[in-house]
Amino acid sequence: MASHIVGYPRMGPKRELKFALESFWDRKSSADALKKVAADLRSSIWKQMAHVGIKYIPSNTFSYYDQVLDTTAMLGAVPPRYGWNGGEIGFDTYFSMARGNASVPAMEMTKWFDTNYHFIVPELGPEVNFSYASHKAVDEYKEAKALGVDTVPVLIGPVSYLLLSKPAKGVEKSFPLLCLLGKILPIYKKVISELKAAGASWIQFDEPTLVLDLDSHKLQAFTDAYAELESTLSGLNVLIETYFADIPTEAYKTLSALKGVTALGFDLVRGTKTVDLIKSHYPKGKYLFAGVVDGRNIWANDLAASLNILNDLEAVAGKDKLVVSTSCSLLHTAVDLVNETKLDQEIKSWLAFAAQKVVEVNALAKALAGHKDEVFFSASAAAQASRKCSPRVTNEAVQKAAAALKGSDHRRATNVSARLDAQQKKLNLPILPTTTIGSFPQTLELRRVRREYKANKISEEDYIKAIKEEIRKVVELQEELDIDVLVHGEPERNDMVEYFGEQLSGFAFTVNGWVQSYGSRCVKPPIIYGDVSRPKPMTVFWSSTAQSMTARPMKGMLTGPVTILNWSFVRNDQPRHETCYQIALAIKDEVEDLEKAGINVIQIDEAALREGLPLRKSEQAFYLDWAVHSFRITNCGVQDTTQIHTHMCYSNFNDIIHSIIDMDADVITIENSRSDEKLLSVFREGVKYGAGIGPGVYDIHSPRIPSTEEIADRINKMLAVLETNILWVNPDCGLKTRKYPEVKPALKNMVAAAKLLRTELASAK
Repeated sequence: MASHIVGYPRMGPKRELKFALESFWDRKSSADALKKVAADLRSSIWKQMAHVGIKYIPSNTFSYYDQVLDTTAMLGAVPPRYGWNGGEIGFDTYFSMARGNASVPAMEMTKWFDTNYHFIVPELGPEVNFSYASHKAVDEYKEAKALGVDTVPVLIGPVSYLLLSKPAKGVEKSFPLLCLLGKILPIYKKVISELKAAGASWIQFDEPTLVLDLDSHKLQAFTDAYAELESTLSGLNVLIETYFADIPTEAYKTLSALKGVTALGFDLVRGTKTVDLIKSHYPKGKYLFAGVVDGRNIWANDLAASLNILNDLEAVAGKDKLVVSTSCSLLHTAVDLVNETKLDQEIKSWLAFAAQKVVEVNALAKALAGHKDEVFFSASAAAQASRKCSPRVTNEAVQKAAAALKGSDHRRATNVSARLDAQQKKLNLPILPTTTIGSFPQTLELRRVRREYKANKISEEDYIKAIKEEIRKVVELQEELDIDVLVHGEPERNDMVEYFGEQLSGFAFTVNGWVQSYGSRCVKPPIIYGDVSRPKPMTVFWSSTAQSMTARPMKGMLTGPVTILNWSFVRNDQPRHETCYQIALAIKDEVEDLEKAGINVIQIDEAALREGLPLRKSEQAFYLDWAVHSFRITNCGVQDTTQIHTHMCYSNFNDIIHSIIDMDADVITIENSRSDEKLLSVFREGVKYGAGIGPGVYDIHSPRIPSTEEIADRINKMLAVLETNILWVNPDCGLKTRKYPEVKPALKNMVAAAKLLRTELASAK
């Protein structure tokens, strides 16, 4: 019985790739040094899987930045602004597309389906001259082969690539991207032919868009594409891999009938209904790659339950055609549990990271083939049982409080326009008030202080003194820049979710449980293993300290319940919304304590609200209902004069704007600059928004410093569709990852732009 892994994390068990990339970007190391780190990582991953006994080992799932960007490079679809003149795409062009450079901005970045990974969105149009410009897929296949490992090269499928793209600037928004299929397939044919010549016997096309609600025209594109590729693919085993949700019935029919395809892969963790589809009809003679090991969470697999599913599927597909697999790429989980030396042993026994999931996949494949490792299976059963009845998982008081939420929609008593009037009387802000999103740069010195405090190398007194000093610097800088509503800069925080999780009960933390978010940026999601509550105030001391340093309003900074949920590894033994309501009650306590401490502006970030939106439309209303309700629970008890802000990151909000309005925040700041101000089109189309709104005026994910004129131009575009009295001026996101030499001039220009427009508006009156 065979085993397969859809894809594997690239960063390395100790984030080796992250550090190599950043060193290269900072010009501290050479391209060759970066390539060496990358090659060592690839080699160790392939050898590790081969050693465990995995039969179908993926290649080309490694990336220096993003797998969709790699496909853009393979197809030579470089936007003209990067000045690429043909030939093999090198690091200069590749990283300019990903990160921008001194003269041109980066390509848009957006969420990969409903995960916390971001991909670089291809910009396409009728003028793009596609050419075979990156031989990475073939090179990596050959590289693995030279190490004695025969791999399955993985490509993003041609149809999903086009469906995930957007029309380039200047191209009609209605441009039908699928009409480019005929232009990209010749390049796919070249890649396939080279892989065949190099000795590949299998190839994997990731076509995850098949799980979305696609119309018949889009489904027909899959049929057409693979019919066109059929003769080139002949002689290869071809796997079409889908993941992240149930596959709809029509898409399943299309997929089952694709020409030249010998194997189908499904996510059977998030796609529980897909099992029924497979049982009702499976195409004869095709391999079934059954994704029963969860690629998106860190819980150990219930091996006995998975084996039951596999036994049922074996009866449908046939013994020699069933392959045990992961539900999706393991990119979305942490790398190796072995590196977690500080985790509580009981909790550790409940977990499996990527390296352990590879072992689980192989153990299931062996058990199916009649070679069950009884010791491994009984240890798994014991861990499942221990988790079910552990007293640390359940807190009756929390369960009761969450149950009592039913029956109210937790709205504030007064409508938003009356609240804004009351707040303006108290805060007395100018029109186009300026603020930032929360964090300020985290210097090496600051990180050192936090690290030493954690390791007990400096006293609490010294730590508090150092953090207060940092807050004072940030406050003084903002006053000097003349920003209207200040932040304390969050110097005490490592991460916007981990910081809160560490102070809430029901959370556990890893030391090396890093997961790639985009490029070199990694996050370390907390693990929610039990009922959540707040033992004591979490941020009141620091916010009060910061407010005491200034007469200007100081924002209290909190992470919202939906974001804490969506950016954590969440317990899978109760519905997600129940866990979310528990977190909302904990944040509500904190909001009310901040208000009592004299904090008049409180920001509750819901950066990841849209991220949890189910991929299928039929499931979205239920999610939005409980997610928005969770946010309202946090602040339903404050006075009218307390201004509640929220912030949202990279997302396509246009389709959920009514839910955003329903959150009933007083002010919302929102990412806007890197997505071509797509957000503003909602308001152009006549959606009325009465609360305060701050669409980001510059992209903080790029080191580029925008000019005053550029920012003023952006604000003017906003004023064309939004009322002057509700518009705020702010960057896209927090400034934590930037450096002060970039932040100071950018904020200075931002404030100057706001003042320039205030003057113009006043003289126009």
